[in-house]
Amino acid sequence: MASRLSARRRGARGGAPSTKLIDPAAGWAAAEVEAALTPPADPSAAAFFDVDNTMMQGASIYYLARGLAARKYFTTGDLLRFGLQQLKFRLLASEDAGDVSSARDAALAFVADWRVDDLERLSEEIFDELMAERIWAGTRALAQLHLDAGQRVWLVTAAPVELGRVIAQRLGLTGALGTVAEVRDGRYTGCLVGDLLHGPAKVEAITALAEAEGLDLARCSAYSDSVNDVPMLSMVGHAVAVNPDSALRRKAREEGWEIRDFRTGRKAAKVAVPAALGTAVAAGALVAGVTMARRRRGSHIRRGLTGRFAG
Repeated sequence: MASRLSARRRGARGGAPSTKLIDPAAGWAAAEVEAALTPPADPSAAAFFDVDNTMMQGASIYYLARGLAARKYFTTGDLLRFGLQQLKFRLLASEDAGDVSSARDAALAFVADWRVDDLERLSEEIFDELMAERIWAGTRALAQLHLDAGQRVWLVTAAPVELGRVIAQRLGLTGALGTVAEVRDGRYTGCLVGDLLHGPAKVEAITALAEAEGLDLARCSAYSDSVNDVPMLSMVGHAVAVNPDSALRRKAREEGWEIRDFRTGRKAAKVAVPAALGTAVAAGALVAGVTMARRRRGSHIRRGLTGRFAG
């Protein structure tokens, strides 16, 4: 008897294969527990999150540009010089039709000839290197609350939609709306599909998505740090100002919108930049990239990355 018991124990520990079968009822029990813990889908409600200074500290396109500068696509000096030029006219409230047109033209030149898969690959690398640690834990937790309630969560950003998708994938979100560049044969043509996804353009994109997905905007939520996104915040039933600039904070108080501020101490001073800075640096990065990419066109061809950098 003792020897048989010892043999059984040795078999259970891996000496000999065990012939004991798992009770089929255990599988059903596990499935029931999993089903109980899975929230029911809420297909008519969703949440929309701005990225720069809302989901992430700083501007995503800036960190993408930094990563590309580290890879010698252009220099940090070019990035800073052109970024400051763009920021200057935006701070002086000179964002007229000509300024917007210039930014659009820069974006058009910036994407020409690059392969889509190259931009996606570099975006993944640079997110892991520079952006992941700059995600606001508080904002990510707010997004998770919507996911846990069975709702879908989209990022809405003026950055290239490819970069937006990478960020959404890394954070486990549903997807992203972003600036869309025309693609032909796997390469950017240098033309945008529509406009830069900024300000009122976000409303148009969300409206189209809501119609396609059957969303009830009165049941949806939107989150942003910038007064530029008041149109987006105003179109949903639940608006939240996250790390708001002063103008948005005033607007939120007037409208009775919720305010969440995850900045503290020195961190707040570092990231509480003008609302237009992300767009300004983005436009500066675009122009800088065009300048440097033209200088390095030959070396890009030799490395298999033909043409000018796409942002």
